[in-house]
Amino acid sequence: MGSKKNKITVKQIKSSIGKHKSHRATLLGLGLKKINSQRTLEDTPSVRGMINKVSYMVEVVSGDS
Repeated sequence: MGSKKNKITVKQIKSSIGKHKSHRATLLGLGLKKINSQRTLEDTPSVRGMINKVSYMVEVVSGDS
C-alpha cells in the first residue's frame, strides 16, 4: 500500500549552552534535549536542513546518506 519511508537517526554530541537561540530551537525541533540523546526521524528535506543547520552539534548515527 504505502511506500516505505527512509529513517535517519541523529545523536546530539555537544551541549547547546551558549549557542544561538535559533540553533537551540532547531535541536528541540529535532527532539534532542541532552548530550547523547538520540532520535529516529523520517528522512525528509526539512529534517536534513535542520541537521545541516546544527551539524556541529549533532552526528548522523544511521540512515542513508
